[in-house]
Amino acid sequence: MLSNEMQERVERAVSLFKSGYNCSQSVVAAFADLYGVEEQQALRMSASFGGGIGRMRQTCGAACGMFMLAGLDCGTTDPKDREAKSHNYAVVQELARQFKETTGSLICGELLGLIQPEGSPQAEARTPEYYQKRPCSFMVETAAKLFAEYVENKKQ
Repeated sequence: MLSNEMQERVERAVSLFKSGYNCSQSVVAAFADLYGVEEQQALRMSASFGGGIGRMRQTCGAACGMFMLAGLDCGTTDPKDREAKSHNYAVVQELARQFKETTGSLICGELLGLIQPEGSPQAEARTPEYYQKRPCSFMVETAAKLFAEYVENKKQ
């Protein structure tokens, strides 16, 4: 069970997505302040990862956002610190495993049920129909919840 603070962050991520931010931005912006990152900077640094990285339908943007947060949490700045690198990679791999276990895939196109990527960089209009046909709110909620659980488990 998540704390109230973490549950509010999960809800904020979904709200950000439903207000028009992409999946990656929504996850990152909901937690970035925990690491001293201002919202505008969080939104910019995660902007390119929506739609499965630049709308190419590759790795899910919500998952990418979760991985960016893991970097903020335990990424290393020392290029020779193999132990810290390995720890960060282990955290990312575990988050990826949990995301895939919950959603069925890490690949945006698969999550959307696409036979092939659309091939267009054009962002879709956010309409009620868009939200009905896309499972992205669930992906955002899942990534945010998994990261919230990770943060809470670290405190214990």
